Amino acid sequence: MMPGPRQPQPIQTPTYLTDYFVPATKDVSVPDEKGFIRRWMLLEPISKPNRSNTVFTDSYLNQAFDTLYFKNQFTVFPKDGEKVKVGKQKLTWHALDSKLYNVKLYRFAAALKKPVYGVLFWAVTIIDCPEDIENVRLSAGSNSASKWWLNGEEVLLLSGDRRMVVDDCLSRRLTLKKGRNILRGVVINGPGMSDFCVRFLNENGTPVKNMTISNQ
Repeated sequence: MMPGPRQPQPIQTPTYLTDYFVPATKDVSVPDEKGFIRRWMLLEPISKPNRSNTVFTDSYLNQAFDTLYFKNQFTVFPKDGEKVKVGKQKLTWHALDSKLYNVKLYRFAAALKKPVYGVLFWAVTIIDCPEDIENVRLSAGSNSASKWWLNGEEVLLLSGDRRMVVDDCLSRRLTLKKGRNILRGVVINGPGMSDFCVRFLNENGTPVKNMTISNQ
């Protein structure tokens, strides 16, 4: 007897944000022991339907990532609970600390009962440095494609259908200036899981940790 058609497996999603995140406090944070940045302002997912991640070419991504979806998208530093309007969507910013080195965007969306597939996630954080830190590289991994800006300047594009891998791509040499630096990123995903991890590495490949991270 021939077996019947394979049944799709139910998607297992958490019910609460606390499975993967804790609310960020007013106290400053620091990178973890391996230099990963865990404190982020995360915007609820923007609908961007894609049936497959294979369309994520550089040209497609640059158009998708550079499109203005909400007011002051590339300059605003939002407050926790602040809302933005994207078309007919009203989306909320959340100030969160990831419990893991990688920020679980799929789980973030699922816990809030938001779409998990065919979406864009915006993330932003503040990095404060006691002095100029020269010749560092932004090191990022993401699932799927992503783009990153430091102080308003595009510094890294991860294109194609990819899984998140630590230190998957490195930026050119950068300077983290004394005082406030704003790191902003956007991650796109069609089907499948979605997450990212970010840290800065010095010229020797050692994680940069002499910084503090805040959400205000």
